[in-house]
Amino acid sequence: MNVVSGSPGHVADAKATLTLAFCDDPTVRWLYSRPGKFAEAFPGMRDALAGSGFEDGSFDVTNDGAGAATWLRPGVHSDENAFGTVIEEFDPDIKDEAIEFLDQMDSFQPTEDHWYLPLIGVEPGRRGQGYGGSLLAHGLRRCDAEHKSAYLTSTNPRNIRLYERHGFRKLGEVQVGSSPVLTPMLRPAQDPR
Repeated sequence: MNVVSGSPGHVADAKATLTLAFCDDPTVRWLYSRPGKFAEAFPGMRDALAGSGFEDGSFDVTNDGAGAATWLRPGVHSDENAFGTVIEEFDPDIKDEAIEFLDQMDSFQPTEDHWYLPLIGVEPGRRGQGYGGSLLAHGLRRCDAEHKSAYLTSTNPRNIRLYERHGFRKLGEVQVGSSPVLTPMLRPAQDPR
């Protein structure tokens, strides 16, 4: 399969693919447990996490649109202003836990320049077919060309082995109250090959 750097013509499909990909994600569904709330609120979370990634072209898509990944360049961050609105949409029963969960998650963010992968996803019916690995390899070539590390937070334990195969290592775990476990992971800067 072919992975390309995203362009304005890819944005709508990439956003739709990421929404489909996260419909059964343990962490996202903990934040939005009811299907209607997920459908209503997740697009705002997706866009806040992606920050300027869709506008500045730092996202990647598979040629058939079944997979997408958003990357944030060194020094670029998720949209903190939009995230305030996102927090208001969390399930009220877990909102305090969720805020603490996010604070702990933020404590793992590297301080050195790095590429951040806030979102990577594949349509549910296409999982296990190499899409995630192809998306990672494409984005990591960019990191390696710039000799920068890559950082992500795995919201789903089933993805950790994939990330480890691509050189990511666990930095720790985040778990608060009833939350699922989130795993911050870092891939050190590598020489281009």
